[in-house]
Amino acid sequence: MESSRQIEDRAAAWLAKRDSGQWSEDDERELQAWLSAATAHTVAFIRLETVWGEARRLKALGAGVPRGVVPPPNRWHSSSALERRDEPAPLRSRLSLRSWPTRAVAAGLVLAVATALTWYVASSRFYYRTPVGGLASVPMSDGSNVTLNTDSAIRLVVNDRIRGVELERGEAFFEVAKDAHRPFVVTAGNKRVIAVGTKFSVRRAGDDVQVLVTEGKVRLEDDSLAAAAREIAGTAEPATSAAQSGVDQTSHPSAVRAGDGGMLLIAGAVAHAGESGVLVQNVPLMEVDDHLTWRSGYLTFRETPLADAITEFNRYNERQIVIEDPAVAGIRISGKFRSTRFEAFVRLLEQGFPIRAQYGDGRILLDDAHDSGGREATSK
Repeated sequence: MESSRQIEDRAAAWLAKRDSGQWSEDDERELQAWLSAATAHTVAFIRLETVWGEARRLKALGAGVPRGVVPPPNRWHSSSALERRDEPAPLRSRLSLRSWPTRAVAAGLVLAVATALTWYVASSRFYYRTPVGGLASVPMSDGSNVTLNTDSAIRLVVNDRIRGVELERGEAFFEVAKDAHRPFVVTAGNKRVIAVGTKFSVRRAGDDVQVLVTEGKVRLEDDSLAAAAREIAGTAEPATSAAQSGVDQTSHPSAVRAGDGGMLLIAGAVAHAGESGVLVQNVPLMEVDDHLTWRSGYLTFRETPLADAITEFNRYNERQIVIEDPAVAGIRISGKFRSTRFEAFVRLLEQGFPIRAQYGDGRILLDDAHDSGGREATSK
């Protein structure tokens, strides 16, 4: 049975092909057969088709947003590029939207805009990046999918030998389609993460890399930057996959170090790799998922020092939160918060603690008015 994500991806693929200028009567018949197979197919197609014309106009966001950048949600609503104009949608199929209420597709509008824009960009470019506060889904031709977090950039290379992603900066979550003959290689500086079919995230800050594995297993390698770049470019032999490494997985619950310097990570592993080496923690999958709620626009904290929580919030917002008083930094908070609603987060801090917020140009200063009393801020 197809998942909703698979149905959405298939509908987007139909729209991309129809808009390519190579649409035939056979394609139309196949599309109609697919639509007739399930109501969910029709709903997904209509929702994306409604936005498809708008996605074509998103190129006008170049007024202030460079080509290839997925704009943050607030730009979708405020930009004149999304204003409806009296112009026909190209290559419209026989499906008519007039019989469908506008509200039937409104709930999925934001997600559909992001998906349609991603398909538009994917049809002509292999470089993707998101602005601060942005979030984007990038489907790959092999059936894998990459979800880009705020202020992130990747390059893709897919050929008959290797599936490569170079993470230039930021964070990405990978859902890798199984292909034993083509390892999936993520390069982040001089680190490589190799998989065959699994789900994991990679976060890069300079030469420091964090890997979280939610399903399956991956191999973490620390090679020279030149060797990693050669493999991504397809000029070196592909590295041995995790499944072929021959490493005994039973000697450690979350990671096993191989004799050649690689490390095998399995579900529940959180690895931090930097100049000083690799630190691997084995945590419950629920805790790993807490680190990945950014995919739905949230940040989740569990007894997290306020200084660390603010560091995360500042990744998603141009306006920065600054702790003026060191006494505030150690306050621990728990809860689930919208990543781009920093002002609501600050108000909650003021309500839950004797913290004073001062709003200045480009930043918000936090002072400790008096003893915090060790209380904890929470959010639902």
